[in-house]
Amino acid sequence: MFVTTYPSGSVGEQKAVSTPVCIDLLHLGLEGAIACYLIDGEEPAIVDPGPTTTLEKLTSELAGHGIGSKDLRHVLLTHIHLDHAGATGDLCKIFPHATVHVHEDGAPHLVDPERLVASTRRTFGDAHDRLWGEMRPVASERIRIWYPGQDGPWRALRPLPTPGHIDHHVAYLDERDGTLFSGDSMGIVLSGGPTHPPTPPPSVDLRAWADTLSQIRQLGSERFAVTHFGIYEDVDRRCTELQNRLNDLETRVRIGLANGDEEDAQRFGNEVREELAKYMGPERAVRYFEMFSASIDWEGVAFYLKRNP
Repeated sequence: MFVTTYPSGSVGEQKAVSTPVCIDLLHLGLEGAIACYLIDGEEPAIVDPGPTTTLEKLTSELAGHGIGSKDLRHVLLTHIHLDHAGATGDLCKIFPHATVHVHEDGAPHLVDPERLVASTRRTFGDAHDRLWGEMRPVASERIRIWYPGQDGPWRALRPLPTPGHIDHHVAYLDERDGTLFSGDSMGIVLSGGPTHPPTPPPSVDLRAWADTLSQIRQLGSERFAVTHFGIYEDVDRRCTELQNRLNDLETRVRIGLANGDEEDAQRFGNEVREELAKYMGPERAVRYFEMFSASIDWEGVAFYLKRNP
């Protein structure tokens, strides 16, 4: 049995449970920024190992839960952004029996991450290596490509296509206890604060995301486990909140583009940071948004609207 304590503001605070384990990767020493989830299933599995810069923390935490180099069997990726999947190549060397599960459109970027890394470098510039480290390739024979409609690694764990944040996004529903491992499809929820929509360029799709949220509502899942950050029970409310925030951001960006006011991206980023500082504390909010500037989310919606007027 795995035992965990959920982060402050999320469901089950100070409550022992058998599954899942929320592992705080302490990205750059910051609590409550990036999570990896350990699932106690038919075979040990994790969801989203995080970036290479947190690999040592991840392997230490897995060892603390009795998962040694011969034990881990499945690495489930919601998508291939570096904050979720950057450590996968190195992880496969440490855990030689682990199979990587990823959407068919994400698999080529694991085998050859050069284009993905180049895109990430354009976004994060000189901070790239400090934030994410090096993303090493995954051997193709270690990858199980997931196609929509296929089963997961075991019967009770159901993969679900959840495009919007990126087109190949997959969430995983553990039907034993109703936990949806949502990656970024349910947005960002920090310290129990309001949901923030992560919409970085170039692959966000607002219409697909609306469909995804509608489908999540229909699942009837008991809770969702979000990478940024924690486990929450208010699924329907959070779906509505995220959809409203996506709608508001779309409206705001349309006005900004029509007025030629692309400086609104920076204002938006500052407003999001100030809002979440009320829940995270000012210092943590500043450090988090140095890593994930919300101005990039404004720019991602602008990129989408320019292609989809």
